[in-house]
Amino acid sequence: MDSTPGGAGTPAPGRPPAPQAVPPGAWSAPPPMPPGHQSGYYAPMPPPPPRRSSATVWVTAGVSAFTAAVALVVCVALVVNSPAATDPASGGAANRDPSQYYSKEMDARPSAVELDITAHPAYDLAMPEEVGCDLPDLQPQSDQSWKKFSGEIGDCLSDLWQPRLEELGLRTEPPTFHVTEDNPDAGSAQEGMTLAYYEHDKLSITVVLPNVTELAREVPDEHQEGVWSALLGHEYGHHVQQSTGILDASYEMSGQASTESEELEVLRRTELQAECMGGVAMRGLGTFDDAEIDKVNEFLNGGSDLPTHGTSQNRQHWFDRGVALDTVDACNTFDAPAVQVR
Repeated sequence: MDSTPGGAGTPAPGRPPAPQAVPPGAWSAPPPMPPGHQSGYYAPMPPPPPRRSSATVWVTAGVSAFTAAVALVVCVALVVNSPAATDPASGGAANRDPSQYYSKEMDARPSAVELDITAHPAYDLAMPEEVGCDLPDLQPQSDQSWKKFSGEIGDCLSDLWQPRLEELGLRTEPPTFHVTEDNPDAGSAQEGMTLAYYEHDKLSITVVLPNVTELAREVPDEHQEGVWSALLGHEYGHHVQQSTGILDASYEMSGQASTESEELEVLRRTELQAECMGGVAMRGLGTFDDAEIDKVNEFLNGGSDLPTHGTSQNRQHWFDRGVALDTVDACNTFDAPAVQVR
């Protein structure tokens, strides 16, 4: 997917600027992502070849072993059941065409599995159960504080989502969490800030320290942990999309778009789904009450309308759905009418 602008647009009067994220997740036009970056409060570069997780390798290895065992049984059966060979001079069975014992259907490659992201089995799942996460205090300007905070919340988010992924038969590695001083927005003339991003080829979530430090100055101390928990919940939502195949399917849809408008709509559907999953996280962490969750939604989504992430109204709408509804179908942005993903 081509890099698409996104950033921290102009906030509403009296309200701090809305934060943003990388390849999925931005709040106004952000700069192009460096190679390899994928999703976040901002927009993604064309994805590298999909990385096979350990689960995929495990499944493939199991299928290969099973196939080999079946092939051995078939070969033994052919030897046992085929007519006995006789002397070629006698014109017996040894002169028969051996191809009669094989099927050409076995030569065909298996067809690819097509994923319908408007009717994905994940949408039938119940919302994750509350995990009761005990988060440490966060000093947003501190590298070490971020590492501790993101590590703790990362474990909680994995505890939240992993049981639901396992219900789908998916065994995936959890993402790793990192903090960087490198600012992907440096030198860009565009407005907006990249606060964090998800790299699907590395299964990693990275917080951009200079930008979160800047935005944190506008967030009251009592809301710091809530705002940044929602940010990481959004990024983990991209990991859920990656684990279920939704993220790769959205990249394919974007690549097939015939106009820039269609491509931006795909990106908004991807980002708004992650924002909905951020709402799921805020409810599921079990740390924040309803009033705090509402306030966090205002801080994150009360700013400018963004072509890459949707209107402020729609961002708040999808976040609220993740908080309030009972099944993951609440986050099915790919089957939503266009007016809800503008």
